[in-house]
Amino acid sequence: MNCCPLVSRRAVLSGLGAFPLLGAASGMAAILSRIRAPRFPKRDFLITDFGATGDGTKDNTEALRRAVEACHRAGGGRVVVARGTFLTAAVHLRSNVNLHLAEGAVLRFDRDPRRYLPAVFTRWEGVEVMNYSPFIYGYGLDNIAITGSGTLDGGAGCGHWWPWKGRTDCGWKKGDPSQQQARNALFEMAEKDVPVEKRVFGEGGFLRPNFIQPYRCRNVLVEGVTIINSPMWEVHPVLSTNVIVRGVKVNSHGPNNDGCNPESCRDVLIEECVFDTGDDCIALKSGRNRDGRRLAVPCENVVIRRSTMKDGHGGLTIGSEISGGCRNIFAEDCRMDSPNLDRVLRIKTNSYRGGTIQGVYCRDLEVGQVSGAAVEIDFHYEEGAGGPHLPTVRDIEVRHLRCRQSARALNLRGFKDAPIRGVLLEDCVFDNASKKDTVENVEGLRLVRVKINGKDAAGGKSGDLPHAGGSLVV
Repeated sequence: MNCCPLVSRRAVLSGLGAFPLLGAASGMAAILSRIRAPRFPKRDFLITDFGATGDGTKDNTEALRRAVEACHRAGGGRVVVARGTFLTAAVHLRSNVNLHLAEGAVLRFDRDPRRYLPAVFTRWEGVEVMNYSPFIYGYGLDNIAITGSGTLDGGAGCGHWWPWKGRTDCGWKKGDPSQQQARNALFEMAEKDVPVEKRVFGEGGFLRPNFIQPYRCRNVLVEGVTIINSPMWEVHPVLSTNVIVRGVKVNSHGPNNDGCNPESCRDVLIEECVFDTGDDCIALKSGRNRDGRRLAVPCENVVIRRSTMKDGHGGLTIGSEISGGCRNIFAEDCRMDSPNLDRVLRIKTNSYRGGTIQGVYCRDLEVGQVSGAAVEIDFHYEEGAGGPHLPTVRDIEVRHLRCRQSARALNLRGFKDAPIRGVLLEDCVFDNASKKDTVENVEGLRLVRVKINGKDAAGGKSGDLPHAGGSLVV
C-alpha cells in the first residue's frame, strides 16, 4: 500500500507547529543545539596507496589498518575506499579518522569468524562481554566517522552467520552450531556479576558480531552509506555521546538485524535514513537486567526525524534491553509502510528488565500499513510478570499519526501493580483497524480528536474506542 501524506495536516488538525507539551519543544531544540558533526582535516589517505586492491578477492585488512594508523598519526582526515570491491576483516578506527566510501566502493567483510579475533570488549544483547570484534569498531575514541555513498556488505545470509541464531527457516538444523548455550552462559555470568574480562566467548560461542559499534566514543557520524547483509545489529553505538546517523540506508533481513540501536547513549540524532530490516528499524536500549542496572546509564536525548521505515518488527522501538532506562525521545516526520512492519511505536519490557521509560514524544507520522498494533506498550514481553523489577512507563505522547491499516490502533498492557501512566494521543486517525484495542492497567489515557475506523474515540474510557471486534479491554 502506498503511503500518501495528508494535505496540510497540521493546519487541518490543529495548526500546532511545535510539540505542545510544556518543555517538550524546547527540550528537543536544546538537544539539537548540542549535537554537532565531527570535523576532519582536509587530508586523504587512499587505501590503494597502502596496498589495497579492489578485486573482491584480495585480503585488504592490513592495508586498511595501515591507512587508519597513518591518518590518525597525521592528526586526522579521511581514509578513502575507492570504487571497487575491497575484501577485509574487522576495521578498528582511531580518533579523528573518517572512513569514507567513495561512489561505487564496496567494503565486503570476510565470512570467516576467526578473522574477528582476538575478542574485544563489546556489548551483546545488552550485556558486556569479550566477543568477536564488530566489523567496524572503536573504543574510547573522539571524532570518528563512516561516510560516503558506498556500500558496507557484511556477507551474512542463510549460509553464513545467520544460522547461528538456531532458526530452521534459515539453514540451521539440529546438531549445527547455535548461539543458545553461550547466550545462556553469558546471561548467567552477568546475573552473578562475573567480571567482564572473564566473560570470554568468541570462537565456539557463536555469538554473532554487530556491524558498526563505537563504544564509549564522543562525536560520532555515520552518514550516507548503504549497509547490507549484517550478522546482527547494524549501527550500534554504545555509551557514546554526540552521535549522528544521517542518510543511511539499511537493507538486511536476517535474525536480530536491527537497523540502528543506540544503547545507553546521550544526544543522538537519526535523520533522513531508510530502514528495511529483519528486526526493529530503530531500537533504543540501555542494557539487559542486572548488567544494565550495574551500569545504570539511560539512553537519553534522542531525536529521530525525516526517516522511512519499511520491513521490521517496529518502526520506533524502545527496549527490550532497557534496564538502564530511557528518556527524552522525540520522533517526527517519519514514514512507515509495509505488510511486514509490525508496529509504529513499540515499547517492550517486563518485570526482569525493569527500567524507567519517560518522555517519549512523537508527531507527524504517516503510516500506510502495519501488521500489528500501531501503538504498543507491552510489559509482558518475553518473561513478562513474576520478576522483582517492575518497569515504569510514563508521559508518552503521539500527535498527528495517520495509519491507514493495522490490526489494532492500541495495544497497551501494563501490570496491575505497575500501570502505564500518562499516554496521550491527539489528532490521530486509524483506518481499517481489524481487531479490538487492548488497554490493560493504564492510568491517564487521553484521546483527543482521535478517530478509529471513522468514529470518534473520546476520552479513552472503557467502551469509548470504536473498532471492529468488541469492547475495549480494561
